[in-house]
Amino acid sequence: MFDSRVSGILLHPTSFPSPFGIGDLGENAYKFIDFMADADQQVWQILPLGPTGYGNSPYLCYSALAGNPLLISPEKLLEDNLLAEDDLNNLPDYFLDRVDYSLVIATKIPLLRKASLKFQQQATETDLKEFNRFCDRHANWLDDYALFMALKEAHEGKSWHQWDKSIACRQPEAITQWALDLKDEIFLHKFWQYLFFSQWKQLKTYANEKGISIFGDIPIYVAHDSADVWSHPDIFCLDKKTGEAALMAGVPPDYFSATGQLWGNPVYNWDELEKTDFQWWIRRVEGILEYVDIIRVDHFRGFEAYWAVPQGETTAMSGKWLKAPGDKFFELLKQDLGELPIVAEDLGVITPEVEALRDQFGFPGMKILHFAFDSDRLNPFLPYNYNNCNCIVYTGTHDNNTTIGWFNSRDPEAQARVVDYLGCICDDGIHWALIRLAMSSVANTAIVPFQDVLGLGTDTKMNTPSTVEGNWEWRCRQEAFNPELSGRLKYLTYLYGRMPVPKTIG
Repeated sequence: MFDSRVSGILLHPTSFPSPFGIGDLGENAYKFIDFMADADQQVWQILPLGPTGYGNSPYLCYSALAGNPLLISPEKLLEDNLLAEDDLNNLPDYFLDRVDYSLVIATKIPLLRKASLKFQQQATETDLKEFNRFCDRHANWLDDYALFMALKEAHEGKSWHQWDKSIACRQPEAITQWALDLKDEIFLHKFWQYLFFSQWKQLKTYANEKGISIFGDIPIYVAHDSADVWSHPDIFCLDKKTGEAALMAGVPPDYFSATGQLWGNPVYNWDELEKTDFQWWIRRVEGILEYVDIIRVDHFRGFEAYWAVPQGETTAMSGKWLKAPGDKFFELLKQDLGELPIVAEDLGVITPEVEALRDQFGFPGMKILHFAFDSDRLNPFLPYNYNNCNCIVYTGTHDNNTTIGWFNSRDPEAQARVVDYLGCICDDGIHWALIRLAMSSVANTAIVPFQDVLGLGTDTKMNTPSTVEGNWEWRCRQEAFNPELSGRLKYLTYLYGRMPVPKTIG
């Protein structure tokens, strides 16, 4: 899977243009696929697709396997006769360049409720069979997720550990009673998942038919306030009295942060997971691979050893490293799935043990060009130091500034180091110079954030780590999917040997 030279684009679906205030799985998603195909790009990388909570981060979702209902296309619901033309009139004046999540939720959720009601009123026997087949196929996570979301609404959005104790602790009698009381809301959340995955699978099929693989993302940790932690408390390190995280995830102090990063997610109880042959994790990977072709494992180093911070700490300074059985897990996963289409996010302070785990299973690592110019000539992110082709090179990631923003924020001496390495900056700008550098490298896969293709600045970056406000909001405009840009990408793809291999007949 990773043994040929290909290139692709990083663009999350929320960033598509759309008349509904947020990118979705409708017409413009297909136009983007067409743009990629015209440019001979073979990999579309996305962020996690789950339903987001406070802060709108796709890395803190209410479920590890559910899809975000806000990505459902109202236009496709109109095509399916689940909405009427009048339902899509009188929409608010959304921002063109960013997502106003509060406004989107206030206007889109009522549309989804209307679609649900119309389905109940007019569904044929075939429609109901398809819906029930979906629910049965995904019952191992969907039942808990739908009940969790209904309960969360019934408890005015409070985290599950603040609910009535009987249901927070999943007492059987309480689950039976709440499921009966909330059956209408439970149906609603199941139906939205049915809509999301129906639309997503249509889009994925279209992309695959165009020769484009979808490169998804699994955050190693899940949110504490999630259906996963509520329904499987035994596999997380929780305080048995309060339900809060007894050991929290993060990373220790380093060059970038004197106090480290405290994420707050509960770390895994790996002993309990190992007793089940890691079944929860294996089901998670299998579930994601139904909807993507490749998976990036975020914070891969946590499978070798993870930083655990005791409950009550406000920084990550007082944590400690604990070993994780990543080798046993990936071995069992390989037995179950065969070849593992996994990419290791191996950024940060990576030990020889983490590298050995990555290399044991042949997982490609990541090379970020923005990190290449601030140390000596042994910097591992400089292209001539890539010791093999089995890696993925990026100009930057969703956590980086855009290339133009990154370059403009450097002082003149730091800019000069970049220019000295490149030899010069072409008239097309620093962003195309770094795209060219990525494309020309030995790395088998080169991925470019769409903001860099468009030559955009700092105000369009997707995320600033360790901040809450203003992230995950950027959207591109309709005119971004134009033949001039696809032609330029296509030329570099040809120039550096990343063109699709022609299909043979017979």
